[in-house]
Amino acid sequence: MSIRVENLTHVYSEGMPYETLALSDISFEIGDGEFVGIIGHTGSGKSTLIQHLNGLLKPKSGKIYIGDKDITSKDIKMRDIRRRIGLVFQYPEYQLFEETVHKDVAFGPLNLGLSQEEADSRVREAIGLVGLDYEEVADRSPFDLSGGQKRRIAIAGVIAMKPEVLIMDEPTAGLDPKAHKDILSMVRTIHTRENNIIILVSHNMGDIAELADRIIVMDRGKIAMIGSPKEVYREAELIEGAGLGLPPVMQLMRELKKKGARVSEDVLTMDDAEREILHFLRSKKND
Repeated sequence: MSIRVENLTHVYSEGMPYETLALSDISFEIGDGEFVGIIGHTGSGKSTLIQHLNGLLKPKSGKIYIGDKDITSKDIKMRDIRRRIGLVFQYPEYQLFEETVHKDVAFGPLNLGLSQEEADSRVREAIGLVGLDYEEVADRSPFDLSGGQKRRIAIAGVIAMKPEVLIMDEPTAGLDPKAHKDILSMVRTIHTRENNIIILVSHNMGDIAELADRIIVMDRGKIAMIGSPKEVYREAELIEGAGLGLPPVMQLMRELKKKGARVSEDVLTMDDAEREILHFLRSKKND
């Protein structure tokens, strides 16, 4: 399955004094099983774009194909979209509402028309997939859980519907460093196990660098660049011109190089940076 976006344009408050062009002639493709990051400054069009991908917004013009289905078509049924595309908003834990964790995670599958037995099976699987023990949390109130656990349960409610496309908008926002790291590890696990398309929207350049196969850079309603993390972050001027920064580890390596260290700037993870610095220190020792 793939995603194809063709000439997507969206206008807010069209014909009104505050008319705003939010998306302008956006086109791109995402392949089966790809992990794509979307980055951009506030107001760049990221949130507007992902709401189109889930059918929450309809474009002024353009088309979106999920597989062979045009989800912008007037006769498309929203249930068909929801079966295929899951969207996790920022702070999804605010949408928890059931009296137990099990019931909350089961809500989506049951509303897709699945039997109670199939929904129960999916709930158990989804809770395990987000790194929690089903027996330990299933009968607890979701409101008694920690902040990080609440977010995992909210995400479990989306993945229990087994979407072919999982869109996550700032899934680590507001979390402490440990919970942040745990959520990223969970996202990797979901992608590995489900082999679905994941689209991750984030302001955290380091997270995108570590996880994404490709990055879409948004700037003022247009796509400024699409490429692999290394290809995108090599374009430092473009990134900074879009109001963004480079990943912290890349900034570190650039500073070391400025100070005379013979290290590569094309480093995206702390593990790679460690290897690069150790290699430099050993070579310097042997000089």
